[in-house]
Amino acid sequence: MPMTRTLYITHPACRLHDGGPGHPECPQRLAAIDAALQNLNGLERIEDPPAATDEDLLHAHTRAYVDAIHAAQPDPGVRVAVDPDTHINEHSIRAAHHAAGAAIEGTRQVLDGKSTNAFCAVRPPGHHAERDRAMGFCLLNNVAVAALWALDVHGLSRVAIADFDVHHGNGTEDIFRDDPRVLFCSSFQHPFYPNRPLSRREHLVHTPLAAGTDGPAFRMAIERDWLSALERFRPELILVSAGFDAHRDDPLAGLNLLESDFEWITRKLVAIAERLAGGRLVSVLEGGYDLAALARSVRSHVHALTETT
Repeated sequence: MPMTRTLYITHPACRLHDGGPGHPECPQRLAAIDAALQNLNGLERIEDPPAATDEDLLHAHTRAYVDAIHAAQPDPGVRVAVDPDTHINEHSIRAAHHAAGAAIEGTRQVLDGKSTNAFCAVRPPGHHAERDRAMGFCLLNNVAVAALWALDVHGLSRVAIADFDVHHGNGTEDIFRDDPRVLFCSSFQHPFYPNRPLSRREHLVHTPLAAGTDGPAFRMAIERDWLSALERFRPELILVSAGFDAHRDDPLAGLNLLESDFEWITRKLVAIAERLAGGRLVSVLEGGYDLAALARSVRSHVHALTETT
């Protein structure tokens, strides 16, 4: 049987997390993505990935934080704020476990050779979640949990994380600041939320972008900062924090990227994965809050995953 090229992984629980009326990180994001990918060839759909266990989470988060997140689960019909921007309902903790579990499952399937790559359409997103703190719509750091599963459980030696969300992945940096097994490449609008100091380490590659940056300038910066770093690092797996809020139509930021720019960076990462990591790449949804732009951008991103270079 031929290997599946691209897995499309989601879970119904991820649509039940709801931060309340008007919250930009809304369940409709996944509905828009699902509609955009319905007729795309080359996908195998998985809708029942197992939830991440507490043991899985403890590779990336502290026991005190995991316990606090469980304790914060509200009663039915109630919403609580675990951070000024991060509101949860009675379904949110289960959704977060399945979001992290989807990232692990995609990683497992790719490392076991059952698929070349995967895209995980999950929420809540993860890259702002620090080792011991929820932030910026994020409860659990899905990509960090998957990376540490690949390193500590599966036994890899080197994992790269590429994060092109418009906001800096402060949570991912916090978790891997002192772990050179992970190369973390992050492009982001700067100065901008989360306004955290940027750590200076050889394995942390920062690409700050001024408000108004367009596609050609973005591509030049990625080629300058990321590509040689990835070549030197020689990852065994590439994980992607795929945020699409750098799109020019997104209401929460000020970069001016288009769908073609997301397709371009995906093709670059796929080519590096094919050359250095046996093609093994797992992408996990982060931001993107204009539903039409999000749908078009994700389709371009996933289309690039389904095609060989």
